[in-house]
Amino acid sequence: MQPKVKICGLTTQEALEAAIAAGADFVGFVIFPKSPRHVDIAGAKALANTARNRARSVVLLVDPDDELFDRVCAEVAPDLIQLHGHESPERVAKLRARGDTAIIKAIGIKAPGDAEKAEPYRRPSRADLILFDAAPPPDAGDALPGGNGLSFDWKILDGVARRFDFALAGGLNAENVREAIRLTGAAIVDVSSGVEKAPGIKDPQRIVRFLETAKSTSVAAR
Repeated sequence: MQPKVKICGLTTQEALEAAIAAGADFVGFVIFPKSPRHVDIAGAKALANTARNRARSVVLLVDPDDELFDRVCAEVAPDLIQLHGHESPERVAKLRARGDTAIIKAIGIKAPGDAEKAEPYRRPSRADLILFDAAPPPDAGDALPGGNGLSFDWKILDGVARRFDFALAGGLNAENVREAIRLTGAAIVDVSSGVEKAPGIKDPQRIVRFLETAKSTSVAAR
């Protein structure tokens, strides 16, 4: 089985077109002012409109309030919303109930057993997909909740793929994504900083190389 690929943190039409042309299944846009990949709602709408019916669009939000969540659903109309903050399972359920947009919930991983944090989010009417990402270091201060170019020991996820499909992020690039897929069995791999030439600036050639490598790697049958 071939993994699906998400290119996250896209900010320009050029980078978006490069991702879609190279075969990205998902394209992600970040609405979070602290991020170097932040786009406003109007920018995300323009990018999502370009992607429509060509790749599935994902808007990343961090602990959004109801107003922001509703505006994104109504104005951007993404296929999925990725919650990448400290949203509780109950909060995810409330947001999921506000509309028909599917939800991805990011779970920070740094130690054995952290994958079990996903379980409360997997109950019906909560998250539609779990994304495992490297947790920021505890002394990171204002570090972003994702997109930091950090990885984690993928062996922590041993056996998870036999229980449910998930997405994998955190320090992925064209050089290590094949091994990441082999070790974790991730159904989806998600890259942002690993295809950039500077923070927030995507490199079309790196996007193509990442997609070619990931798409030529098979996910082991479970």
